[in-house]
Amino acid sequence: MTGICSQAEILECRRCERLVQYREQVAREKVRRFRDWEYWGRPVPSMGSPDARLLVIGLAPAAHGGNRTGRVFTGDRSVDWLFRALHRAGFANQPHSTDSNDGLRLIDAYVTAAVHCAPPDNKPLPEEFANCQSYLLEEMKQLLQVRAVVPLGGIAFKSYFSARSQLGWENPKPLPSFGHGAESVVDGNVLLISSYHPSQQNTQTGRLTETMLDDVFQRARKWILQH
Repeated sequence: MTGICSQAEILECRRCERLVQYREQVAREKVRRFRDWEYWGRPVPSMGSPDARLLVIGLAPAAHGGNRTGRVFTGDRSVDWLFRALHRAGFANQPHSTDSNDGLRLIDAYVTAAVHCAPPDNKPLPEEFANCQSYLLEEMKQLLQVRAVVPLGGIAFKSYFSARSQLGWENPKPLPSFGHGAESVVDGNVLLISSYHPSQQNTQTGRLTETMLDDVFQRARKWILQH
């Protein structure tokens, strides 16, 4: 299940030379534990329905996660947390995401990323964010039923508000600060709930717990049902 916006264009994108070189190098060289995999090695498309009421925005595919499997937030040990939380809140049909043929379906949810190619050290450059933003803009224009937005991490949070500004949508003044669980209401009926990214840096240190992540998506579910 791929996303709604120019996914064929995303799949063929070569706007960022550094990212093209890195994603393809990783796909050729692999790592020992995945040496038998045929890596995807291309931009990773979004996933979900055009009628989704929940929008989840991540940072970028992991080198040996989405860049290997070809599906957003799939195959990376740390982001298994995301699908467990989505499943418990009723936004996914199963709690795991291992490969593109594992039967995963999103329910009333759409998952995208600020950047669609795996970056070195998981750190896209400013110009790479800018090159990829047109895809997010198009998705946001088409996702007319969204009632809750969960950006995973401060960069996704900033990308969302930057995209709103470019679309001419009114942002809160002053802009809210990022913080796990912090809430803002935009457009009168859309709840934005910030979350720490479920990276190993956050989950292994206890900065983000499963209870904390569950709380974000349970609150999103409650808001959606009420609006």
